Amino acid sequence: MSGVKRRYDGAARRAQAEQVRAALIGEAHEMLLQDGYAALTIPSLAQACGVSAESVYKRFAGKSALVRAVVEHALRGIGPVAAETRSDALDTGDLQTLLRGWGQLSAEVAPRVAPIVLLVQVAAAHDPELTGLARELDGNRRTRMTENARRLARAGHLPAGMSVGRATDILWTYSSPEVYELLVKRCGWNLQQYSAFITAGLTAQLAM
Repeated sequence: MSGVKRRYDGAARRAQAEQVRAALIGEAHEMLLQDGYAALTIPSLAQACGVSAESVYKRFAGKSALVRAVVEHALRGIGPVAAETRSDALDTGDLQTLLRGWGQLSAEVAPRVAPIVLLVQVAAAHDPELTGLARELDGNRRTRMTENARRLARAGHLPAGMSVGRATDILWTYSSPEVYELLVKRCGWNLQQYSAFITAGLTAQLAM
């Protein structure tokens, strides 16, 4: 029975630790959106979540690592299955259906990710630690769009003469936080309009 109890206690502790980590990420996300990067500090986050600063540092080496975790969580989208996993599961047999799926996922993920990434880009100008993170996030998105372009190539969907590199450029542009910022935040488009724009744009560029 003692062995069973230890396993139970271990599972309970891991579950509690994961709950604390999720709460820290969620609160950090809200603080970033409401108050900006400079206002987010480890002590203020710890106080908001009712834990010690040491507890935060045990989970995140510093502010940059915390922001990275916020972005990674936001990229999962909504629901139990990560948006990237759902994107990979989209059928490549029909190009229009695939592009529509990407447009819908963009509208799901962009509101969660784009504002944070743009904050990081601005703050990177004054915080050398964030310069590397900004480049990493942009590079990760570029890598992801390269993978998507290769999927299109393997399925025979790229227009004649279009390279994987050019298709990557197109996907990278339409998935950029700047496009979301311009259309949704500055022009006031709703997410349905934004999704339709992404789908129509990709269709015009790739379905030729």
